[in-house]
Order: sequence, then structure tokens, then C-alpha cells
Amino acid sequence: MFRPPSRAAAAAGLLLTLGLATACSTGQESVKSGDASVAPVSGKISITYLQKQGDQEYFVGEAAGAKAKAAELGVDLKVVNLGNDANKTISEVQSAVAQKTNGVIIVVPDPAVGPQVVQTARDAKVALLTSDDQICASGPDPAACSKDDLVSRIGFSGLQMGGEVGKRAGEEFKKAGWNPAETRVISAWKQDVTVCGDRVKGAKEAFAAAVPGVQNIDVATDNTPTGAQDKIAATVTANPGVKNWVLWGCNDENVQGGVTALQNAGVSADHVVGVGLGAYLACKDWSGGKPTGMKAALFINGKDVGALAVQTMYDKLKNSKDFPKEAFAPTTMVDATTWQSAGVTCS
Repeated sequence: MFRPPSRAAAAAGLLLTLGLATACSTGQESVKSGDASVAPVSGKISITYLQKQGDQEYFVGEAAGAKAKAAELGVDLKVVNLGNDANKTISEVQSAVAQKTNGVIIVVPDPAVGPQVVQTARDAKVALLTSDDQICASGPDPAACSKDDLVSRIGFSGLQMGGEVGKRAGEEFKKAGWNPAETRVISAWKQDVTVCGDRVKGAKEAFAAAVPGVQNIDVATDNTPTGAQDKIAATVTANPGVKNWVLWGCNDENVQGGVTALQNAGVSADHVVGVGLGAYLACKDWSGGKPTGMKAALFINGKDVGALAVQTMYDKLKNSKDFPKEAFAPTTMVDATTWQSAGVTCS
């Protein structure tokens, strides 16, 4: 049975991933992201980590990884839960600046606040790094932003993650032996979040390459289980003739909400293929030992991202090392038989 690597080995692998991402891929060149004027810190370093949805299991893990790395490096770290409040995002950035923080790491609830966040940090000569979600210095939509205006990001490759989800969904579809004409795919995500769009795009492309001819239905959600459940329930009601359903989305929340909606609509688990992204909610279905439409999930470990974000910020502030354009942490596909050995923590 697969046994996860030790923390030391995982950390070494993560740093290797960072090196490969910045050295071997086109478009991964280092950028200053407006931080050229940030002076190195000679004394104690202070970092503020602002997170959306800070009570979500993934972000709880991210905060834990950030705190552990900060303790290791001797950094003063403050973690703030922004919830889904865009207004709080701005006020907390301003508060961090007023409290003389040296660097801000941020996961924004809404990318539209990007330009104001960037300008506030630049005016105060505070280093700015994003984790997970992208923001743009010159506009509200990172997808429409030039590469030079994208703020450096630590996280995961959305296209690569989505590709793994779509590939596994295709494998599960073939295993079930379904007829494409009797099947629909639901792609559920918050459609103004760039990384979510990348994940869904990757899933669609990988699935279509493996299983052509299955109709897709895009469902706009707020990336929460209840929000996804409500929207997907309406979609299922509007398509009464569909026999089989494939579900994926930006995160576990979308897929769990969809699985629940289908269950409530009387669709049995053997007619549902849900592939989550995160695994922190998917594992709850598996721990019960009952049949579930949640067939697999891509495990993304927030602890790795939080630790890498703090290390990257520390290197910038202490040694004036330029931020990478992007740095990616590794992922693992898990299911009911493998999630425990992979180290997934259920929320």
C-alpha cells in the first residue's frame, strides 16, 4: 500500500517542484510584480496571511502549514480569515500596512479587488504575493490581464489539476459502461475565479479526449456545497431524461453539493461519477462505507502551499530573491481505498 513520504521528504520534493517550475517551463520566469522597491529586512520579519474562506478545511491546512514554516524561520505571522467579504479584503490589507507588516500573502475572495490590493501594497512598499487564486494589477479579471500585470502566485496548476480530474472521470465512465447519449456532465464553479476556470477547462479537455460525445452543462455556483446543491438540483430537474451524471468542479464543495442534489432527486450512486478536487469533503463520503456518487478526488494539500508561500516571501524579504511567476505544489488522486494512506484530513 502507498505510504506518504515523511514531512522532510515532502518539503524537499516541494522545493524541487518550485525549482523545476521556475527553471524548466516557459512563462515561469521570475517577476518582481511591483516589488522592486521593497527593501530587504535586516531584523525580525513580519508577514500577514489573508485568506478567503478561512474555516474551509483546505485553508485551515494552509494556515497550519504557513504557521509551521513561520515558526521554523523565526517569522512573526498573522493569519486573517476574510470569509467571502471583498470589502474586508481591502480594510485588512490597509490594516496590515498600518501595522507595519513587511509582506502580505493573500487569497482574495473576489479577484475584482486585485488592482486596489496591489496599489495599496505598492504605495506602502510592502511585498505582495498571492496564494491559490490569481489577481491582476491593472484590472478586475486576471484572465484578461497581461502576464506582466499578474501578481506572483503560489498554489497549484489549474489546468494540470483539471486534467487529472477529467482523466479519472473518463476512466470511471468507461468502467461503468455508460452510453454517452444517456449521460450528461455537470461542470460547476464560481465563474469569475480564474483558477476555477482553468480547472474546469482542463477537466473538460481531458474527459473529451477519453470519452467523446458526452454533452456538458456549465453550472455557475458560489463554490459552496449548499450553493452548488441548489443550482445543480435545478439543473437535474430541468433534464429529467438523463440516466447517468458525471460531476466535477472547482473544488470538493461543488461536487459534494452535486452528489447530494442527485441523491435527493432519487439518482442512485451507481449512476453518478463525481470526481472532487481537494478530497477533504470527499473522504467523509468514503469513511461511512456506504455507496456514494463521489468516486474519486484530487488531493491538494493546503499545508504545502502555506509553507511554500511563507518560504517564498521570507526569501524575498531576507535575501531580495525575486518571486517566481508561479510555483506549484504536487497533487495525488485518491479514492475510497487510498485516501487514508495518502494523508487526507477530513473536514
